[in-house]
Amino acid sequence: MNPYRGRFAPSPTGPLHFGSLVAATASYLSARHAGGEWLVRIEDLDPPREVPGSAEDIIATLAAFGFEWNESIVRQSSRTSAYERAVQRLLDERKAFACSCSRAEISAAAPARQNTEELHYPGWCRDGVRHSDRPQAIRLRVPQGEVGFEDEVQGPLAFDVGDEVGDFIIRRRDGLFSYQLAVVIDDAAQGITHVVRGADLLNSTPRQLLLQRALGLPTTTYAHVPVATDANGVKLSKSAGAAAIDPHRPGQELWRVLAWLRQDPPPGLRLGRVAALWNWAIEHWALAPFKGVAHASIDSST
Repeated sequence: MNPYRGRFAPSPTGPLHFGSLVAATASYLSARHAGGEWLVRIEDLDPPREVPGSAEDIIATLAAFGFEWNESIVRQSSRTSAYERAVQRLLDERKAFACSCSRAEISAAAPARQNTEELHYPGWCRDGVRHSDRPQAIRLRVPQGEVGFEDEVQGPLAFDVGDEVGDFIIRRRDGLFSYQLAVVIDDAAQGITHVVRGADLLNSTPRQLLLQRALGLPTTTYAHVPVATDANGVKLSKSAGAAAIDPHRPGQELWRVLAWLRQDPPPGLRLGRVAALWNWAIEHWALAPFKGVAHASIDSST
C-alpha cells in the first residue's frame, strides 16, 4: 500500500471560517493519525471570485493554529499547462468535446433539478458544435450508468452523473479550467491517497472518479465529514458571510472544532498549549463518531 498522503485545498475567496477549519482539522488529523503526510494546496483558478491577500491570510492562519504541512504549498495558477495537456488528451481520445451552448439556453430547456442549482446538460453538442462562431467550453463525455464508491464516513454511495448533470464542463468558455479537472490532476501529481473534506462536496466525487478513470489516474479514497451549519441549517461559508476564526485564540477555536467533530477533547486542554491539544487529538482521532452524518449545527457544541 502507498503511504498515506492527505491534503487541504482552500480557495482564496476569503479568510478561514469555522466550517473550513473543520475540514482542515479532519483532513490533518486523519493524515497524522495514520502516520502520513499532509499537504496544502491553494485552488486559485477563478480570479473573479478571489479576494486579494486571502491566500496569504489562509496560510498565516493555518500556521497560527499549529498546522504543519509537508512540502511546499502548490498554487493551481502555476499548473495550467498540466490542465491544458489533460484537456487535449481527452479531446484527442474523444472522451471530451467542445460545446457552444450558453447557460441561459440550457436553463430554458432544462431547468435545474430540485435541491440543486446545477443544470442538466441535454447533450446538444455531443456530435458537433452547434455554433462554431461562439466561445466554446469543453465537456467530459459522461458514460451511462451509476458511479459507486465507498465513503469512509458516509458509507456506500452511487450517483448517476449522466442522469443528474449530464456531460459536465472541464474548461469554461472563458478559458478557465474547472475545479473538477484541476483537483484530479493535482491529486494525482502530488500522490494524494486520501481526501477528507466536507460533505457538501459529495456530488463532486463521482465526477472526479470519472475523470480519474478517463485519464488513467489512481483512484483516491474519500471521506466526507459533516458540514457545519448555523441554527437554521445554512452551511457556514464565505459566500454566506460566515465569521472568520480568531487566529489570536487558536487553542480555544481548535477545541471547539474538536468538540463539534465529537472527539470529546478534555476541558483542561481548552486554554492550554495548542501543541498539547494537537498531540491529544492526533492520538485519539476517530471518524466513527460522525459516520453517516452529513450536516450538523455549530450551536450543538458551543
